[in-house]
Amino acid sequence: MRLTRFTDYSLRVLIYLGQNDQSRVTISEISEAYDISKNHLMKVVSNLTRLQFVSAQRGPGGGIQLNRIPEDIKLSDIIRNTEKHLNKADGLNNVDHQEMNADSRLKSYLQNAMQAYLVALGRFTLADVLEPQAEAVEFLDLREKAA
Repeated sequence: MRLTRFTDYSLRVLIYLGQNDQSRVTISEISEAYDISKNHLMKVVSNLTRLQFVSAQRGPGGGIQLNRIPEDIKLSDIIRNTEKHLNKADGLNNVDHQEMNADSRLKSYLQNAMQAYLVALGRFTLADVLEPQAEAVEFLDLREKAA
């Protein structure tokens, strides 16, 4: 699956904040660290603040920081809230698959695959990205053996 830049930047902001959890950081710091436009980051941070992943304080000594501990931030929650196309409900679940045409069935199969993707990501948190926990390490080991 290909993620939008908005999601990529959201993940980067959360990772940066997780790595710098001792103090508030500024959008300028993150912008410089990742070479991302401040204007883009302002939109990303505004969304993360609205979703309560991040808290922001204006003025001198202000900045942003995580609003939750990394163990409470599931990757699937971030992606669901930044990839808006994943939230579209078509009502295909209540339709008899034998009565559907081929296009509708394919769309239904792809939606089921997307849900499985999100369920799999729901097993991992920002904490796993910052410092892999046992399940994440086991998952990475399995991926290496399959390659």
